[in-house]
Amino acid sequence: MSQARMKVAVLVSGSGSNLQVLIDRVKSGDLEIDLVGVISNREDAYAITRAKEAGIPVAVLSHVPSGKRMSISTFEKHALEQIQQWSADLVVLAGFMRVLSAQFIHSVPCPMINLHPSLLPNYKGLDTHQRVLRSGDNHHGCSVHLVTAELDAGQVLSQAWLSVRTGDSAETLAKRVQVLEHQLVPFTIDLIIKGVISIQDAKTANSSSMMPLPLKLWLDQP
Repeated sequence: MSQARMKVAVLVSGSGSNLQVLIDRVKSGDLEIDLVGVISNREDAYAITRAKEAGIPVAVLSHVPSGKRMSISTFEKHALEQIQQWSADLVVLAGFMRVLSAQFIHSVPCPMINLHPSLLPNYKGLDTHQRVLRSGDNHHGCSVHLVTAELDAGQVLSQAWLSVRTGDSAETLAKRVQVLEHQLVPFTIDLIIKGVISIQDAKTANSSSMMPLPLKLWLDQP
């Protein structure tokens, strides 16, 4: 009897390029998950179009019926209902640009992972590429980590690295890191499915039954 596929919900705020990578990997058979739903906190996010074209249910939680922007508490209430309705096994934050409350994070009935454009624990928060350049770092990259109540502070599961080149700007670094993101997110989800990465052990900092975390990948382009 075949094992049930992992049900994955995705939270987005923007173009959804990482969502598109997941859609394409599922379609090609390279990633054995079911994308059960997409939640956007912006009504103009292109990720909504990507999801609809792929036949994935979408919940746009940006404004209340009166036209007023939705408060974070109202957003979280409806988002939690959607995640529960979809029976998600995993929630992926891919370009989701709203800070979630500790109450919401603890209420979600499945693990949540976030993609962050830096080599955590360095450069939590925003403007990571510019901060890397200001600091004169030789390396940069992206991380997939567990979502916890503290911003960008959960156990890092995986990282993809690249070299900072002479002449790099924040814009060129952002483009180069995005290439890494498109590889790291599906790679990490696949390792979770296969049990190579144990989220439960990561939560408890127990390394006895898994590879040392974070898994570090050198994915720099020549």
